[in-house]
Amino acid sequence: MLTEERYKLILERLQSHGVVKLQELVEAIGASESTIRRDLVDLESRHLLKRVHGGASLLNQRSQEPGMDEKTLKNIQEKDIIARLAAREIRDNECIYLDAGTTTLAMISYIEADNVTVVTNGLSHVEALVHQKIRSYLLGGMMKIHTKAVIGSIALQNMENFRFDKCFLGTNGVDPEMGYTTPDPEEALIKRRAHQLSAQTYVLADSSKLGEVTFAKLLDLNEAILITDSVSPHLRKDIAHKTKIIEGSS
Repeated sequence: MLTEERYKLILERLQSHGVVKLQELVEAIGASESTIRRDLVDLESRHLLKRVHGGASLLNQRSQEPGMDEKTLKNIQEKDIIARLAAREIRDNECIYLDAGTTTLAMISYIEADNVTVVTNGLSHVEALVHQKIRSYLLGGMMKIHTKAVIGSIALQNMENFRFDKCFLGTNGVDPEMGYTTPDPEEALIKRRAHQLSAQTYVLADSSKLGEVTFAKLLDLNEAILITDSVSPHLRKDIAHKTKIIEGSS
C-alpha cells in the first residue's frame, strides 16, 4: 500500500472515531507497527493529527470555523484580487453556482457578463445578487447562523433541480496531498454536489489557506481550478503539478 493511501485511511478512521489506537491501525491497514508510527509522526508534523499514548487523536481546531463577520475582516485585499479574477471567468448566458463564503460574496459586484443566472446557498449572496439585478435562486434548507450558509438534506434535494456551467466554491484548506478541505462535513456535502452538477469547478482560496488542512474533504486538487492571490515557491510545484492555477499576477 502506498504511503498516501495509508495516510488517507488513517485520517478517515480519525474522522469517524476521533481517537484511534496504534494496534487498531496496524490491523486495519495491514502495515507494521513501525510503519504506522512513522506515518503518525509525519502526519503530526503536517498538523493533521495529534499523537497520544498508544495512538492518535484529531486536532479539535480542524472542525472549528470562523463566522461570516469574522471572515469578512480577514485578508480583504487578497480576497478582492481573487474575486475579480473569478468574476472574469463568467460568460454571457451562463448558469453558475456561488458557494456561501466571503470571497464568493466579493465576486458579485465584479460580475459583468450579461444574462447570468446564479444559484447560491448564501443568504448574504442572494441579497447582493438582487441588489446587482442578477437573476438568482436561494437554496432552501437549514440556515447555519454562524456562516449564513444553507445546508442539509433539503438543500441537497433542492440542488437536483439545477445544472451549472460553472461553480465557484470556497475552501479553508488547500494541500497537495489532502486536496481541498473545509471544517464542516455538512457544507462539504453541498460543495461536492455543486461540483458534480457543474461542467467546470473553481475553488477560491487566498494564500493563507494554501498548505492548510481542515476536517472534511471536498475534492482532490485535480477536480477544480484553483484561483488565488499568490502561491509560495515551496508549494507551487506540487500544486501546479495537480491542477491549473489562476493567480493575482495572471
